[in-house]
Amino acid sequence: AQAALDAGWEFMAHCYEQAAIHKIPDQRAMIAQTIDVLTRFTGRVPSGWLGPGRGQTYETLEHLAQTGFKWFGDWVLDDQPVTVRTKHGPIVSIPYSTELNDIGIMLTSHQDSDAMYTRVRDAFDQMHEETARGSVRILAFGVHPYISGVAHRIKYFEAMIRYMKEREGTVFWTGEQIHAWYRSA
Repeated sequence: AQAALDAGWEFMAHCYEQAAIHKIPDQRAMIAQTIDVLTRFTGRVPSGWLGPGRGQTYETLEHLAQTGFKWFGDWVLDDQPVTVRTKHGPIVSIPYSTELNDIGIMLTSHQDSDAMYTRVRDAFDQMHEETARGSVRILAFGVHPYISGVAHRIKYFEAMIRYMKEREGTVFWTGEQIHAWYRSA
């Protein structure tokens, strides 16, 4: 965590303890605890939330907006952000994909070591082609160091990043950066 902080990475909230959110008796208290821990460690209040297992109840977005979150990544909805209205103001849904996540590809489906690279490359090519018609696309992929960072997969992860970096018009943004761009556009 310290290395990520030193590198300037964005820390998004992801629940204090990994648990199904509908089983947490006091979501508001858990969200407050999560904010407190991250703020004390990073020196910054987190602006984004990704619930454990992308889970929500009908109250979750209300709690997130009320406590100041600007964006969340729980909805596997689209490849463009959307604004969601809550009683406590708007919150932005930033795209996320369950099919481009190394947990599902590698651990659940037991795919070959290069499967994530192939899948992300194919999605990227399609979205990059669509942007040529004047529409922005957000390609979200989920990686975990203990999965994509292991010796037999890391070269495919590095190749995936290199492949996307080589294409003109591609940027790598944090959730905060995507949110800021979307709100200003």
